[in-house]
Amino acid sequence: MLGVRIAVGLLAVVPLAAACAAQDEPVHAAPVATTSPIGKPPAETLTPLKQLALPNVKGKTFTSAIVDFPPGAQAAPHRHGTAFVYAYVLEGSLRNQLDDQPATTVKAGDNWVELPGAHHGRAENASATEPAKLLVVFVSDTGAQVKIDDPS
Repeated sequence: MLGVRIAVGLLAVVPLAAACAAQDEPVHAAPVATTSPIGKPPAETLTPLKQLALPNVKGKTFTSAIVDFPPGAQAAPHRHGTAFVYAYVLEGSLRNQLDDQPATTVKAGDNWVELPGAHHGRAENASATEPAKLLVVFVSDTGAQVKIDDPS
């Protein structure tokens, strides 16, 4: 039963907290939708769940979020700065490519990590008709952006 409570707690939408000292103090934050220019595929939407300064690792912050990919959506090629990233596919499937590795298709139940500085060259919904959803966890420098799109 405890495992179910923990899983439900991870998936419950909790507002993003400002980087706070050693406390878990949520503040309100709306989903961040990336708009796509006309004629381009839709983009992903990031909904913050929780952010917490790590009390035992000075200068580092834990951030979790849900990333929704509508059918056919693509994320712009990007990096996560110096963040360590863990991603878990909650539903659907995505085509994913990191650094110079070959692109792979990941599906519900699959997961991966991105090391600091990794280039996420491809992240797109593998389906034109079904949505895909990720749980993403970042351990980053406090105050740093967790996603930096490549220059256009």
